Amino acid sequence: MAKRQSLKELQERLAQRLTAAKTEALTATWLAIEAGGRRYLLPLVQSGEIFPWSAVQGVPYTKPWYLGVANLRGGLHGVIDLAGLVQGTARGAGRATERITSESRLVSLHGALGLNAVFWIDRLLGLRNPGAFSALGERPADAPGYMTRVLVDAQGQDWQELDLQLLVSEPEFLAIAA
Repeated sequence: MAKRQSLKELQERLAQRLTAAKTEALTATWLAIEAGGRRYLLPLVQSGEIFPWSAVQGVPYTKPWYLGVANLRGGLHGVIDLAGLVQGTARGAGRATERITSESRLVSLHGALGLNAVFWIDRLLGLRNPGAFSALGERPADAPGYMTRVLVDAQGQDWQELDLQLLVSEPEFLAIAA
């Protein structure tokens, strides 16, 4: 009888967890990441798969933020140093492996954006929803169009939202030749 009761309790807990997970997934809007010491929010509808760091084959005569190509699930993807692209402080392909940690990840663009590209990020910070932010921060006047707004969380930390669809349509992003 005790085994039957335990099984029933387990099933109830699993059902509650599944319901909670579905609710959380529906309210989550952004993938929260860190790159180059700054926090960014990537829209979930524009983000694709998340991969562990993979070997990158360098490509000569490209901009410093373009690290090269990687074979991910049998497809070639361009690897972009997100911090280098957005902050203008490329960390360089030649010594990128020196800065790779166990938390480093490659975040792909959603297939609907039509580009086989991944962003190298320092670490994932989870999912965020609009309720996690209490205010709007100051957006730099000279910020490119894909840097849509700055949000401030309850701890007072700034989060820069990036519109990946606008980013991939930027001429600078599409022209990787140095």
